[in-house]
Amino acid sequence: MAYFDAASAAPLHSVARQALLASLDEGWADPARLYREGRRARMLLDAAREAAAEAVGCRADELVFTSSGTRAVHAGVAGALAGRRRAGRHLIVSAVEHSSVLHSAEVHEADGGCVTQVPVDRGGAVAPAAYGDALRGDTALACLQSANHEVGTEQPVAAVADLCRETGVPLLVDAAQSLGWGPVAGDWSLLAASAHKWGGPSGVGLLVVRKGVRFSAQGPVDERESGRAAGFENIPAIVAAAASLRAVRADAAGEAARLRELTERIRARVPGLVPDVEVVGDPVRRLPGVVTFSCLYVDGEALLHELDREGFSVSSGSSCTSSTLTPSHVLRAMGVLSEGNVRVSLPLGAAEKDVERFLEVLPRAVAAVRDKLGAPVPGAVVREADVLVVDSLGKRCPIPVIELAKVIGDVPAGGLVRVLADDEAARLDIPAWCEMRGQEYVGEEPAEKGTAYTVRRVS
Repeated sequence: MAYFDAASAAPLHSVARQALLASLDEGWADPARLYREGRRARMLLDAAREAAAEAVGCRADELVFTSSGTRAVHAGVAGALAGRRRAGRHLIVSAVEHSSVLHSAEVHEADGGCVTQVPVDRGGAVAPAAYGDALRGDTALACLQSANHEVGTEQPVAAVADLCRETGVPLLVDAAQSLGWGPVAGDWSLLAASAHKWGGPSGVGLLVVRKGVRFSAQGPVDERESGRAAGFENIPAIVAAAASLRAVRADAAGEAARLRELTERIRARVPGLVPDVEVVGDPVRRLPGVVTFSCLYVDGEALLHELDREGFSVSSGSSCTSSTLTPSHVLRAMGVLSEGNVRVSLPLGAAEKDVERFLEVLPRAVAAVRDKLGAPVPGAVVREADVLVVDSLGKRCPIPVIELAKVIGDVPAGGLVRVLADDEAARLDIPAWCEMRGQEYVGEEPAEKGTAYTVRRVS
């Protein structure tokens, strides 16, 4: 098996395993106690905090350990908003933030706050000027990820941080995906990260709050972790997280260059190996080990199963792999194809031979899924004046797009095809198909059932 889903969770680093086992015998006691075992546990905890702070580029007393990266985000957003309540209740986030940030924004909005979502370009990046335009007198906090978890696009954190600093607004950075590669540049105010993203154990996150940032921890608190992360510290896991962060940083430059070459190989060769593929994400400003592409006429979940049978563990932002059957919010915000989406995120040490084998297997896997999907009974096709109507109601991605592709040649140049669909993914995938195929997407309108999407044949 080749594990290509490191953006979800990286395999446990060998240094993390060694540190975890070693500290199990030394770090079990209460670090708040004054007897020998407690002092020994406190020394381990303090050393881990110093090491993590050095990697982040902050003071040790600005960093606390949490039970997860998600918990760090929730605590950071809630605490910063509460600390600046007198300034206002306006929160700024990007449209492609991790769900932990967006869920925090939903809670804030439900509590009477105001949220502005900054859009991204087709590569998944925000424009710093858009954050500048969103800033206003009652803005309490802005959030921006350092790099996207689905497509790997790196964000202009330093430029946005400068704009926030000019207006006195703190910037919280979700650095979960990038911290293993290096410190986050810019004059940010708060930072959250998660150890299992860089090869540390799961269940350890970190939250950094710079000195001078108004912060009020929310919910029940205790005396641990400066009152910002309640509960007994998991010292063995914390020690392993800090040790692995230091270890991956030591090899980051060389490994980044190696993985970037491998993902660039995938980006360059997949469109030639597989017809009707859109490679998404910024081609330059991106994480070293992440590459994402979407395949027309492919069910994402079926493709993942096909690749799994071939020995590859990959992820997807396709709506077909979600229990909600809605497209990835990241792909939707970018306006790119969501069906048949595959995210390859290479772990440290990923072998070149496995990448080559993946490129050999992928065309066969996509073809197998497309063959299976080529057999469904087409939707009812009728003509209304000069419009060809395709009824794809009740059918999930990518069937509406497949049925559109089957009939587009049945209308003359300039003729219209109207697709009736009630799958949310159609709102994203039909316009994306038109752009890939050089057809004109006219627009959408409510139908008696579902939504009607109109396409004009160009050629």
